[in-house]
Amino acid sequence: MARDPKYDPLFEPIQLGPKTMKNRFYQTPQCNGAGQDLPGSQAGHRHMKAEGGWGAICTELCSISPETDLTPHRLGTIWDQGDVINYRHFNDGLHKHGALGGIELTHSGPHSNNWFTRAVARGPSAYQSNAEQQSYCAPMYDEDIDDVIRLHVEAAKRAVDAGFDIVYHYVADSMLVLQFLSPFYNKRTDQYGGSFENRARFSLRLLEETKKAVGDNCAIACRFSVDALLGADSIEKHEDGMRYLERVDKEGLVDLWDIKLGAYIEWGEDAAPSRFQQVNHERGFVEGIKGVVTKPVLMVGHMTSPDDMLENIEKGYCDIVGGTRASIADPFLPKKVDEGRLDDIRECIGCNMCVSRFEVGSMLVCSQNATSMEEYRRGWHPEKFEKTKEACSVLVVGAGPAGLECARVLGERGYDVHLREAEPELGGHLRDVLKYPGLSEWGRVTTYRETQLAKLKNVEVHRGTGRMTADDILEYGADKVVLAVGSRWDPNGLSGATGRPIPGADASLPQFATPDQVMAGKNIGQRVLVLDGEGFVHAIGMAEMMADQGKDVTILSQSHIVAAYLERTRETANLQRMMHEKGIHERPMHWVESFVLNGDEVMADIFYVYRDGYKRFQKPSPDGGLPRRVGNEVETKAFDSVILCTSRWSNSELYEELLGRKDEWAQNEIAAIYRAGDCYAPRLLPDAMFDGHRIAREFESENPQRPQAMIRERQIWGQETFPKLGDREVNG
Repeated sequence: MARDPKYDPLFEPIQLGPKTMKNRFYQTPQCNGAGQDLPGSQAGHRHMKAEGGWGAICTELCSISPETDLTPHRLGTIWDQGDVINYRHFNDGLHKHGALGGIELTHSGPHSNNWFTRAVARGPSAYQSNAEQQSYCAPMYDEDIDDVIRLHVEAAKRAVDAGFDIVYHYVADSMLVLQFLSPFYNKRTDQYGGSFENRARFSLRLLEETKKAVGDNCAIACRFSVDALLGADSIEKHEDGMRYLERVDKEGLVDLWDIKLGAYIEWGEDAAPSRFQQVNHERGFVEGIKGVVTKPVLMVGHMTSPDDMLENIEKGYCDIVGGTRASIADPFLPKKVDEGRLDDIRECIGCNMCVSRFEVGSMLVCSQNATSMEEYRRGWHPEKFEKTKEACSVLVVGAGPAGLECARVLGERGYDVHLREAEPELGGHLRDVLKYPGLSEWGRVTTYRETQLAKLKNVEVHRGTGRMTADDILEYGADKVVLAVGSRWDPNGLSGATGRPIPGADASLPQFATPDQVMAGKNIGQRVLVLDGEGFVHAIGMAEMMADQGKDVTILSQSHIVAAYLERTRETANLQRMMHEKGIHERPMHWVESFVLNGDEVMADIFYVYRDGYKRFQKPSPDGGLPRRVGNEVETKAFDSVILCTSRWSNSELYEELLGRKDEWAQNEIAAIYRAGDCYAPRLLPDAMFDGHRIAREFESENPQRPQAMIRERQIWGQETFPKLGDREVNG
């Protein structure tokens, strides 16, 4: 199909200094967790986006010297010739497809804990990082300022040598240049502090030197947090934000303005999860900028579809659209728009699972795109599937995320697939997740796959079949079977922290309920206790749902904070604000010892999880038990209902019955039965999705239940290193 002409503005080339970008699709600087440690995975991830039509693709935050190291986060570096070699490969793959490569040169000031390099970071003043604990900087004197500018310029030269087309001047996310600009950090009294002109001086000097050194060979982009969202203590759009834009643009030192929001301490306000921010949530902060600058303006803000992107260009908010999470979910989004295949686009759901993995020093994952970061190490392509030479029939039981993805990939590979779902609607447990406040976008996981399955003539989808029995499966006539029948909530309060049910908890009673039962309509009383044993979306979602219904809600967590996993998705700050605003009583580090019914009430004995003595005995107790003073203090509180979001059980009964009847498989011509997703082990959405995808990719292996080998990127002993230890000036 041809491109709809209305999208033509998205495909117009645009000049960025000495470079021409072929279209308006731009992957802004994005951390993928590969950094320079995993150059193959780093480049493979970016090359796929270039193949998919993105006009420019940037690195993540890229350290200019060992003085700025954010361990445990795995980030880019441009310190030496080894980095240059790796980034040449990075850029060669981009240029092959006509995409520009951008590098976000970074010095982080005291946000650099430097745990790996053990260097001491420098900053405009002496202060402690407001984002990293026990991380301070040394104040910069004139010679330090000259030295850091020199480090930046040398890094920029290395970047050009590595083939980059766009070099970033990073005035965002509370990094060093913005620290000079912001009175929150800058307490200087010399020519670099005090007035706006003085605070902007470091930035202007650095831009001038960078432009002089590399400006003829590459574009200079300025990534600017036009509003730090910290109020008058920092950068606000209507004050220093617009003033900075006008002042710098007037000098002609910038070829592209990359506009964003927020500060490092709450960068989730920029990479905002869909729970709190919808499409175009940054538009109001970008509005009016094109009226005061002469160079192209790029904006971001969770734009997931070409219509969102087009609207911002046509209405004059920006010239270029930044789509980082959109490019992870679908690296081929631009090409699909160009080819008129809009219903093939996998739209980002804003779950921030990608962010959550980077936050712990790992490579990102995606709930929509199971091939993300697997392009190099597993050789997977998001749009290409090797056709099977053994086109047998496959029965996939269960149409939750894992079952849907497994059936889709098997279908793409040419298998004869029958997907059977017990319920009238597809989606599995996601049907309930969508009902939580703010999580409706997660439904795109189901709708995308439903659309794709409908296009595959070799896939049959049967809905509302009721639960299949072992007899049904044995008699169905399929050559192979994949069970993707999900998991269920424990009805007795079992959690990983205690390893046992809570005495008195029983979801068969009217006073107790699992999330499944609540969603199915079980009556919930006025005073509600929610137990958060998983630390994910369910307990906090239930608590907010109940509060929205006017109920008095208390939520308990064994962890240091409610919904502890969501710290990694950058949701904690706003979840805390939400609970405060909606009057939800939060009790972290508390759990329930037992429940007792008192008429229609539930009496909960609540205890502090660290109530035992802090001094451990030097010998084990002769009578057994804890080797410390055993605490027994409890607080008894009355509730009308208790919602048990404690832990899940795999629905393994069907597999176990089939396994017990394995001698019947051959007589029914069943070669193998596998499990995918939560019925194998309960997991996060992107991992369950990945499981279904991987099994289908590796279906011809001896046992697709077990993953095939993948490339491991690591230094091999005895091989060349960059730099060599002998390059040191001193070996003490």
